[in-house]
Amino acid sequence: MNVRKKSHLLLLAVGVPVLLAMGVSLLNDRRYHLISAAIVILACLPFFRLYEAKKADTRILVVIAIMTALSVVGRFIFAPIPGFKPVTAMVILSGMYLGSEAGFLTGALSAVISNMFFGQGPWTPFQMFSWGMIGLIAGLPLIRRLLRRKIWLVIYAVFSGMLYSLLMDIWSTLSMDMGFNWGRYLVKMISALPFTAVYALSNVVFLLLTRRPLGEKLERLQVKYGIGCQT
Repeated sequence: MNVRKKSHLLLLAVGVPVLLAMGVSLLNDRRYHLISAAIVILACLPFFRLYEAKKADTRILVVIAIMTALSVVGRFIFAPIPGFKPVTAMVILSGMYLGSEAGFLTGALSAVISNMFFGQGPWTPFQMFSWGMIGLIAGLPLIRRLLRRKIWLVIYAVFSGMLYSLLMDIWSTLSMDMGFNWGRYLVKMISALPFTAVYALSNVVFLLLTRRPLGEKLERLQVKYGIGCQT
């Protein structure tokens, strides 16, 4: 992993939480559209740099768009079943095969685009960050190699369900009184356990169902066009 890639991943991991904190503390969650746009811009930086360096390959952008569309459509189709969504599975596969930046961008775009149907609000930037980080972690070199084994894929699917719930509980806690309270956060985590369990299960189910068909197609794109991450 080169220095530029490391610096950008660090920017996402640190810069986005700073944006979220600013949105809560300075803007009182009333300018969530601005925060959402800023997160997307940060996630797009590596692709902007590719265009500046004249090394851009629009094929990877097309694949990211397809993965995002599958994520959004899947969330819409399974809307009647609370917590049972294929979004995380699409985000993880994007990170595994296309890299951390693509994984983060797929997660962030999945949240902001699907919320055009489900409703935008101050929770949107937190969803963008939560799904984005799941895709970013899945794209790290060591992690994506481990995820090629079914047991580790299942473990990460469960972990992703827990991580998403824990991160979103931060927003739930902050939204109560614009301040963080550990006691309130603990209550939120406990009350969200049934949702977390369903969400983790759905991640396992959708990843096991889509890993082979989508994974094989993404691997063919790697071999034929050289896009994404080679393992």
